[in-house]
Amino acid sequence: MDSIISVIGTYVSWDLKSLLLFAAVFIITADYIKNRRPAGYPPGPRGLPIMGNLFTIDQNRAHESMTQLAERYGNVYSLRMGQERMVVLNGFDILKEALVTQGDSLADRPDLPLQIDRAHRLGVIASSGNLWKQQRRFALSTLRQFGFGKKSLESVVLDEFTYCAKNIRSYKGKPFDPHLILNNAVSNIICSLVFGHRFEYSEEKFIKMMQLFDKGFQIEGSIWGQIYNAFPVLMRRLPGPHQSVGQMWNEVKDFIRVELNEHKKTWDPSETRDYIDCYLSEIQMNKGQDDNTFDEENLVICVLDLFVAGSETTSTTLRWIQGKSIDQTNMVYVIFHFVCFIYHYSNCQGVIVIPNLTSVLFDKKEWETPHTFNPNHFLNEECKFVKRAAFLPFSLGKRVCLGENLAKMELFLFFTSFMQHFTFSMPAGVKPDMDYRFGLTLTPKNYEICVTPRH
Repeated sequence: MDSIISVIGTYVSWDLKSLLLFAAVFIITADYIKNRRPAGYPPGPRGLPIMGNLFTIDQNRAHESMTQLAERYGNVYSLRMGQERMVVLNGFDILKEALVTQGDSLADRPDLPLQIDRAHRLGVIASSGNLWKQQRRFALSTLRQFGFGKKSLESVVLDEFTYCAKNIRSYKGKPFDPHLILNNAVSNIICSLVFGHRFEYSEEKFIKMMQLFDKGFQIEGSIWGQIYNAFPVLMRRLPGPHQSVGQMWNEVKDFIRVELNEHKKTWDPSETRDYIDCYLSEIQMNKGQDDNTFDEENLVICVLDLFVAGSETTSTTLRWIQGKSIDQTNMVYVIFHFVCFIYHYSNCQGVIVIPNLTSVLFDKKEWETPHTFNPNHFLNEECKFVKRAAFLPFSLGKRVCLGENLAKMELFLFFTSFMQHFTFSMPAGVKPDMDYRFGLTLTPKNYEICVTPRH
């Protein structure tokens, strides 16, 4: 009897193994057939079954990995992230052709699960079509009304520097991490435009919002974010850091809704104080129109997008900059580089397109010494500033960064003010660490610095 049971057990065991083996072979074969590279499709690295090229790219140095792949597969190559095919564009000429000459066909955004969870296809950054056109047009015209990118906003930036400088002086030359202070300073410029007021650096709800931005960007740009976008149905049910992203953005949106509700209590259509007031007027004027895209939920997402576009990137850049005392009248450039992969969607081919800005900013055909900080890249023979077409930290085309003019102003005014008022040094015995932390932006690892006033 025991021998019969043993034989049956062995048969069942092998039958289960055979079933699992068959299932594995079937899934891999089906994946191969489904995801075979179409004829005429750009070349690219071979991917793993099911996962594609998720692990081909070093997610901690994705911009470098994608640029290196261009050397092997050409300036136009393809990747497969999970079941989603993507085309990566490299080099100045290719990006200019795609984003400017054929800009209309690449003006949309793909439906990436993390972006949908955060913005629900609303706002300015993740939206497409008529909604995007209306929201971007309104944002640009309204922010210009309040001095966006103009000299009239310089006083707001310089006033904020005085608060920032006071905070820095409180450390009396002792080592401190400048991360949160710089984030607060830059974000307060957006707060002034959007909310009509700034926040004290010690205000807990403001500090928490800045921390949520930082953590949210870090997770979205990590391998967890990439796997979530590739397999959203599965990842929504599995534990991991990705599970906290939705809650983080919801808390930020709640913060914005509190400000919105306060505005509604004192809102007067005849007297617009800031972006929210103007948007509330726009909601009222567009009621009942067939193509209306203005409502309070879109307002909340637009405000969130303005913080994304106008604060995180600028404060990250300021944290990278190190230098010596500079006379503002002789300062002809400030060069910076941060990486932020912004996905486009080809509405005529139905494919996600990634313009690799890093490949342009380090293009050997465009820059004499692409991996060295070289002032001569931007100076002519008379040592005067020359704008280089291949300098594209803000991208180009119809989706060029909304906050470009403001970012340039803030970087110049904050940087030169810092250099005029303070001397910067590393703590005793500590060497600068130029390594970075990859997320939606390329941020320096946390560090401490000593700052002493100039006399």
